[in-house]
Amino acid sequence: MYRFLPCRLLGMLCSAALGSTLLAAPAAAQTAPARPAATRFVADSLDQYVQRGMKLWQIPGLAVVVVKDGQVVVSKGYGVRDVSRPQERVDANTLFYIASNTKLFTGTALAQLEQEKKLSLNDPATKYLPDFRLYDPVSTQLVTVRDLLGHHLGTKTFQGDFTFWSSTLTREEILQRVRLLKPVYPFRQDYGYCNAGFLAAGQVIPAVTGGTSWEAYVEQTLLKPLGMTNTSMLTTGVAQRPNLARPYTTATGPLTLLPYDQLDNFGPAASMVSSVNDLGKWLQFQLDSGKVQGQRVLPWATLRRTRDVNTALSARKSALIPEHFRTYGLGVFADDYNGRQVFWHTGGADGFVSNTCFVPEEGLGIAVLTNQDNQSFFEALRYQLLDAYLGMPYQDRSRQLWNRAAPGNAEALADIKKLDARVAKKNKPELPLKAYAGQYTHPLYGPITIEAQGKQLVVHFSHHPNMTATLSYMDGQQFRTAYSTTAYGIFPATFTVESGQVKSVELRVSDGIEQDPYVFVRG
Repeated sequence: MYRFLPCRLLGMLCSAALGSTLLAAPAAAQTAPARPAATRFVADSLDQYVQRGMKLWQIPGLAVVVVKDGQVVVSKGYGVRDVSRPQERVDANTLFYIASNTKLFTGTALAQLEQEKKLSLNDPATKYLPDFRLYDPVSTQLVTVRDLLGHHLGTKTFQGDFTFWSSTLTREEILQRVRLLKPVYPFRQDYGYCNAGFLAAGQVIPAVTGGTSWEAYVEQTLLKPLGMTNTSMLTTGVAQRPNLARPYTTATGPLTLLPYDQLDNFGPAASMVSSVNDLGKWLQFQLDSGKVQGQRVLPWATLRRTRDVNTALSARKSALIPEHFRTYGLGVFADDYNGRQVFWHTGGADGFVSNTCFVPEEGLGIAVLTNQDNQSFFEALRYQLLDAYLGMPYQDRSRQLWNRAAPGNAEALADIKKLDARVAKKNKPELPLKAYAGQYTHPLYGPITIEAQGKQLVVHFSHHPNMTATLSYMDGQQFRTAYSTTAYGIFPATFTVESGQVKSVELRVSDGIEQDPYVFVRG
């Protein structure tokens, strides 16, 4: 199913060898003035472009900020926070989950601690986290803090996230379970985007600061000096804050409201909530080499460290955008765009996708926040602004990405309709429903409970108590799985039966949460 592909998967699945990149300190005051094409697009076409794109992609609300040569030239909102309350308009202070855009804050914090000589990123992770283990004992001995930040652990992208994401597991419990993630690649050879690795890196912070938590350290070191007073480090209680966008998806059909993710257990990887007004300050800080209004907050060496190549991803020309290489630093991607070096990251939580982007050579920064997760317009808008400022001929990036996404979306919806058609036949299960009821266990996730309710089965998840899955019989030993949290998708659930006894059930969720199915064994 096409979901979160732009923000959580695009650029995370390729690898190639690249040399290291040397960076010079940016000098925002020396950058060239904005090109006339960019000025015209922002002044004359931006509103129409955004409104047209939001309609095409069914996006309720969007906010965008553009920084150029030290000045905020755009910071505004479009659409609504809540489709049931059209009077609640998005503005520049509307809050959105920024999810993995949290990672650069974490990487910057650790780079600063290295600058202060409180740690080395090349130190073994176990120096600071003595109980931390990977699946392989040799890898456990070798893994460094830098490996945790570089997605070098040998796991698949998002491996384990069905268990970890928005669950009741604590940070400590997640780190205990990392040792159960069996790698699919050799250690350090391939790139697998690992949220749990970033969590582990963030947990190094209290270990070297005498107990200051990740969230407290980032707030004290970055948010307060930058004046980011409207940004929350954690998701707990955020639903009670005014001017917060509500999350939506179209992944399984019409626009659907989703519950807010609870991501404090994944804090260093994903839990921050912010607005474009605040992210404009973050972009200005990045573009002015660590200064705020001319006053130094962090050394340039700290920011440079976050941008140095930590992981090589690709050295092949893109068929979509004017790019030839892609690397990953400490929580930030880097690539070239029409000859300029661009640093960026995307973020995806249920119902929210976003990006931040800065081009030091041009004194240019961009952030886009949205509250609908099954769309690529948040990236199309970034590309469109880069095209305008970096001298690319105009082409409609929204329509370009729509044409690429539409077949996958249509196929996903057609697959769901096929499952619905099998349920509609009202076949009789080969075994009575109560035969499927009971407790099942997965070695990573732990227990789930299946109970018979009327003509269906209902799954209860031990670490996601606010979510259930309804299993409706189709045929053979397959049931249609519909999660109460729509973002998890609609898929077949397959039971294994031997000699009339139910032995296991295979469940899967959206690829944007985890790509491989889980087999739960009846206990």
